[in-house]
Amino acid sequence: MTVPQRLADFGQAIRFTAKWLLLTGPVGILVGSACALFLWMLDAATNIRHGNMWLIWLLPVAGAAIGWVYHRFGTTVASGNNLVIDEIHEPGGGIPVRMAPMILIGTIVTHLFGGSAGREGTAVQIGGSIASGIGSMVPWISRKDLRVLLMTGVAAGFGGVFGTPVAGAVFALEVLLIGRLDHAAMLPCLMASLIADQTCLAWGIGHTAYHIAALMPNELHQHLAVIDVRILTVTLIAGAGFGMISCLFSELAHHIQQLFRTHIRIPALRPLIGGCLVLILTLSLGTTDYLGLGVQSSDSNAVTIVSCFREGGATHWSWLWKLLLTAITVSSGFKGGEVTPLFFIGAAAGNSVATMTGTPVDLMAGLGFVAVFAGATNTPLACTVMGIELFGGQYTLYLCIACFVAYLCSGHSGIYASQRLRNAKTESDASSESRKLK
Repeated sequence: MTVPQRLADFGQAIRFTAKWLLLTGPVGILVGSACALFLWMLDAATNIRHGNMWLIWLLPVAGAAIGWVYHRFGTTVASGNNLVIDEIHEPGGGIPVRMAPMILIGTIVTHLFGGSAGREGTAVQIGGSIASGIGSMVPWISRKDLRVLLMTGVAAGFGGVFGTPVAGAVFALEVLLIGRLDHAAMLPCLMASLIADQTCLAWGIGHTAYHIAALMPNELHQHLAVIDVRILTVTLIAGAGFGMISCLFSELAHHIQQLFRTHIRIPALRPLIGGCLVLILTLSLGTTDYLGLGVQSSDSNAVTIVSCFREGGATHWSWLWKLLLTAITVSSGFKGGEVTPLFFIGAAAGNSVATMTGTPVDLMAGLGFVAVFAGATNTPLACTVMGIELFGGQYTLYLCIACFVAYLCSGHSGIYASQRLRNAKTESDASSESRKLK
């Protein structure tokens, strides 16, 4: 390559970086600010519910209200994350701006009254809505650039709400198409995710810290602890189990949603009945530990994601109860997301694995935390990176094995129906034609 060609390539790279910094700056700042507001409101709603547990009896009424509002004013945004993914695949009418306030309010109401849901769906939809709005105001933006801009909105929402900017960027690339990454969009997504994360922190909003003490290296410069063959074996087997749990959740959620849509014609009745089922199951279990987000609780004896990282912090069936309550909540029409409950499900399953095998509880909980998420979203690389950002690089090998085995064992299913399959998980010569998951 000649010197003029090298200079031309360098100039093109500078222009590319400058263009996307100009576009992703507003996306990151606005989405990060929205995430900060959302997390603050979510924390307030959770605290209010914990101090007034009678509110859970109004869950069916709250569900009916959410169902009616979305049927009356939000039919074009009701598909949520799938609408964002579809719009990225085939940019068309754009994402309505009202998606952001509707999903934010709907999620807060869901958590205020005890619905078992998450927050990633809200963050991704807020990010997609804001990015789409910014794109519509840029007259010179091309169809290809608009697609990337929507991806940066997804990255910003994910990175901002979880405090994992690199994982947010990789997630936005990986979640769209199984078997292929758009490397040209990596830098814009990373810019947006990092700006959103720092904006969220600048507003004074922090994130829950998770800590794994097992297998810590003796020297700070060591990037990986000495490999324990027994733990490695357990990780392989547990990874397969985490993948099957991912598949169970995805299939159950899709089937429940189909049952509600087929047999309950009035949209507002679906979350009303779903709320009643959640209450009945909660009363049967005799605990409210599996309601809400489940990250932490003022009750030191409650089962939460944080408690799953210590011995005795979960029962052998905690993962199943959270799985059932979340599947009913999100499939009947309540708003939020599935990822944080998947963290709970995975961490609780990991806690159970550790108890049965005598392996470190915190390590297995951490592996389950990201691996069940990897299997349900078909994003093993993003989940491995998230594990590294949350728990530390010394666990990279175990995180990678757990996530990729779970990904392989979860089958060609997932929580996002609009996610497309480019290459089969176990066949390198699969058809190059992308298609939606089953």
